[in-house]
Amino acid sequence: MKCPFCSSTDTKVTDSRDTDDGTSVRRRRQCLYCDRRFTTYETVEKAPLRVIKKNGAHEMFDRNKLRNGLIRACEKRSISSNQIEDIVNYVERAIRNELKQEVPTEVIGNLAMQELRKLDQVAYVRFASVYREFKDLDSFMNELENLKKSGKNNKTGELL
Repeated sequence: MKCPFCSSTDTKVTDSRDTDDGTSVRRRRQCLYCDRRFTTYETVEKAPLRVIKKNGAHEMFDRNKLRNGLIRACEKRSISSNQIEDIVNYVERAIRNELKQEVPTEVIGNLAMQELRKLDQVAYVRFASVYREFKDLDSFMNELENLKKSGKNNKTGELL
């Protein structure tokens, strides 16, 4: 490992431990040339994940795109950025666990909606209205009726 201070490659690891989330290893290193210490993180390289869009086009999976859609749906709702990040992590973990390199947007959207529905029904409806591209008021009302029938009202997203 190259020292960030003097660029020497003569370094040693002084401490090594897993990060809190268990996805990487934090290592404290010491340069044997300039004697300064620095931290590095080691993570597993993830295989690229491609998304098959509704029109058949392919693009790389983008966590930020999913996060931004969730943020818009959760605007002015009492949902923390940590809760949004948890949904993004859940969706990515779920699609990577399928061990497929390509996944349809439908799968990603359904996983996100499933988690939003548990968290906040208003945010769920907002996300669904964009994701499902309701063509008319009837299809939108059908979704609302299905949500009401599920009987899962909660403090943050109760529907009338």
